[in-house]
Amino acid sequence: MIGERRVPAEIGTVIVGGGIVGMCLAWFLAEEGHDVAVVDDGRHAGTIANAGGLHVQLQSRFMRLYPEMVPEFERTLPFYPRAVRHWQALASRLDEDIGLAVTGGLMVAESREQYEFLEKKCRREQQLGLEVEMLDRAALDRIAPYFADSIVGAELCATEGKVNPLLANQAIRRKALAAGVAHCTETRVTGLAQTSGGFAVETTRGPMRTGRIVIAAGAGAAELAAHLGLKVPARAEPLHMNITEATEPLIHHMVQHADRQITMKQLAAGMVVIGGGWPATLAGAAEHPTVELDSLIGSLSLAQHVIPRIGSLRLIRTWAGVNTSVDGRPVVGPVSGISGLFFAIPGDAGYTLGPLTARLVAHSILGRTPEMAIGEHTADRFNS
Repeated sequence: MIGERRVPAEIGTVIVGGGIVGMCLAWFLAEEGHDVAVVDDGRHAGTIANAGGLHVQLQSRFMRLYPEMVPEFERTLPFYPRAVRHWQALASRLDEDIGLAVTGGLMVAESREQYEFLEKKCRREQQLGLEVEMLDRAALDRIAPYFADSIVGAELCATEGKVNPLLANQAIRRKALAAGVAHCTETRVTGLAQTSGGFAVETTRGPMRTGRIVIAAGAGAAELAAHLGLKVPARAEPLHMNITEATEPLIHHMVQHADRQITMKQLAAGMVVIGGGWPATLAGAAEHPTVELDSLIGSLSLAQHVIPRIGSLRLIRTWAGVNTSVDGRPVVGPVSGISGLFFAIPGDAGYTLGPLTARLVAHSILGRTPEMAIGEHTADRFNS
């Protein structure tokens, strides 16, 4: 049984966190000949609960909730179109379809005020190099004629898209295992200490010694960093998601709203995934992500308000997952003064940034120059 296996007693690299970042990073390092173990307890696993949107434009939800972080979001905006290209490159290396489609994203407005907000956002994003444009209702109808009469227009971001996380996660894990990665599931790190030769890692499946450790545990990074006397203010944000029964092809873009919490995308198999940041709860001693009835009702009501035709579809599943929030920027790369320690925590829209984050950290570990500068995005900014 997987749950009964002990972890490797000694291994070159330990990655804590088996989500999209951890598994991609393990695969990339193993391909380069490194021996790697991924330690994953599955708790607060954002990757397996993700809705699969590939975000590029600034999300209005975060602009409203965290206005003080908008400058930080803008500083990392160039990461997002590059991250989508990394998804496309990754998909070409997999031996199976992962439902990847870069068909663009629409952020819709229901009032003149909302449309003007999007116009201002669009101009700023164009200055920052994004491929975005405004569409009035007539132009919107030519590419997406299914919106409610209340929609007056939208911002189109051509480089946004979607992926099926269930397919992608398993395909990437198979590649990592085939490359020799040891995936230690149902295993929690309970202690972490620096030693003369690297690190001593205590887990619920036994102790490990390693020369290099990568913290890719999302919201769990704060607790792990504290073991080493570091501060990383990562926190769990529990969110709500839904999926409907399959229907004929209808929604070809990823859909968001200028002022309200909603994302919608249709999978290749026909199901409509509805997310957008409605809150969930961390319940009980284990803080298990748990659905809230208000979010279930609110998200579904808004979804059919924006696209009336989905109102006749049956809901087949609803669930809660965890998004990781730090300060609007990623936490990636080495830590000054602690040789062999690396962080790999994406910024906002972590699933979008997953493969790119893994590649940037892999290059840093391998002594190569990352394709994007990461010096200002290390954990040193919290520990100077």
